[in-house]
Formats: sequence, C-alpha cells, structure tokens
Amino acid sequence: MIRRRPVLSVLLLLLAALAVWIWQNRVDLASFPPIVGAYSAKEYCSCRYVVGNPADYCATYVRQWLPLSDFHDDEANKRVTARGLLSTQSAAWISPREGCRLQAE
Repeated sequence: MIRRRPVLSVLLLLLAALAVWIWQNRVDLASFPPIVGAYSAKEYCSCRYVVGNPADYCATYVRQWLPLSDFHDDEANKRVTARGLLSTQSAAWISPREGCRLQAE
C-alpha cells in the first residue's frame, strides 16, 4: 500500500501522530476554551471600569483572533460577560483598589 499510495500513507501517518499528540495533551487542550472568554471579560472590565476608557476603545483593545460568540456589558452593575469557544466567563468591578475580578459561573 505504501508504494502504491505514498501520499495517502503519509497523510494517514500524520493523522495518527496528530491523534496521539491530542490524546497526550487532552488535559491542557480542555483547559484552553475558558481562557478566551475570561481574557476578554477581565481585560474589557479593567479597561472600561478601572481605567475609564470608552466602550468602543475597550472593545477594540480586547479583540482577538478567536472571535467571541456573545459579549454583554452590564453598565449598571459594572459586570462583563463574554462567551468564546462554548465557555462563558464573567468579570465584575469590585472597587477602585481591587479593580475587576473574574466571577465563578
């Protein structure tokens, strides 16, 4: 089979190597999705409510290569919620001294 279809053989070998790599790093890969929403929520909250920048500036500041599927800025409660890679994270303004903190969902 290798002599008759070398491209297919190499492709299958690469696919098997990728599957082994994914299995060996499954814990680290599973912890990655919450980072996208947490980063966006925390940085936007800090930019908006601690530093006092305008909303459109902060939205540009936290823009990432991985898009958010949902984003909500609750100005009344100074709470920001961001959803990315199927994980929702929130950050809320605590005080001028403490700034913003990620909230447990």
